[in-house]
Amino acid sequence: MIRSQTPKAALSVNRRRLAGLLAAGAVGLALAAGSTAAMAQEAVVGLVTKTEVNPFFVKMRQAAEAEAKAKGLKLIARAGKFDGDNEGQVAAIEDLISAGAKGILITPNNSTGVLGAVKKARDAGILVIALDTATDPADAVDATFATDNFQAGVQQGQYARKALGDKAPKLAMLDGTPGGTVDTFRHDGFLKGFGIAEGDAAIVGKQNTNGAQDKGQTAMENLLSAHPDINVVYTINEPAAQGAYAAIKAAGKTDDIVVTSIDGGCLGVKYVKDGRVAATVMQFPYKMAQMGVDAVAEYAKSGKKPSGFVDTGSFLITGKPLEGLESKDLEFGEKNCWG
Repeated sequence: MIRSQTPKAALSVNRRRLAGLLAAGAVGLALAAGSTAAMAQEAVVGLVTKTEVNPFFVKMRQAAEAEAKAKGLKLIARAGKFDGDNEGQVAAIEDLISAGAKGILITPNNSTGVLGAVKKARDAGILVIALDTATDPADAVDATFATDNFQAGVQQGQYARKALGDKAPKLAMLDGTPGGTVDTFRHDGFLKGFGIAEGDAAIVGKQNTNGAQDKGQTAMENLLSAHPDINVVYTINEPAAQGAYAAIKAAGKTDDIVVTSIDGGCLGVKYVKDGRVAATVMQFPYKMAQMGVDAVAEYAKSGKKPSGFVDTGSFLITGKPLEGLESKDLEFGEKNCWG
């Protein structure tokens, strides 16, 4: 004989069933919350640098790795095979789109050559920020975090001209890679700071170095062979300056030539301290990468995007300050190199 439940017993059973359903729901919500948190932690930020070997970009990658870890993001770092490898950077951007990146930070090898891939990424809802090197046009990316490279060139040029004193300049220019805004801005800024225009007779020669030490040395050797009276040298960066110094030393002209540069790495500050380079302009790749990762983290969290150009700063570093030029000493340089 089947007994029917009393109203009191039925109510007790229903309560137990309700409690079970609530508990199951709570577990489901907890699992969903955990899944959402895991998804947020797994948001991908991509970093695409010009090369993997230039110390400037090594520092940038280290900064991005540290900040991505701190922000709970997954960093995927890619680079061109050499300074000027536009195709390699385009392929890297396409890989990051496929990987579902939330944001991409890029130092373009060619300021126009990556625009198609950048547009594809932005059309897919990916935040794209240029670091160090602006695109052309600048608004091809959401924002740019970089040194004001024209102003850095001006600082370098002003120092080089004053350091020559009354000597008539015989200027050699060791440029970087054609097609990049960094190369153009620094070159043009240097000429402005030096007080001459493109085509001036004071410029006795120019060669591209791709910002590499070996090419800097070869370029300087070639220029000295053709123009042994060179007395001042513009270099696009510190690896090129190191190469230039090696050629100058081999030629026995270290006391006759003023070498200036831009970067502000710890090794570059040591070059200034050792007298290989008269002055360098310090910039801050660690800060660029850190700010870039922070912006991607904010975008992943709130959808907020940065915009426009953000100057990450620069300082002239020298052990021999010159009247009328603002500069920082070697102690500052050693303490702040590539922060």
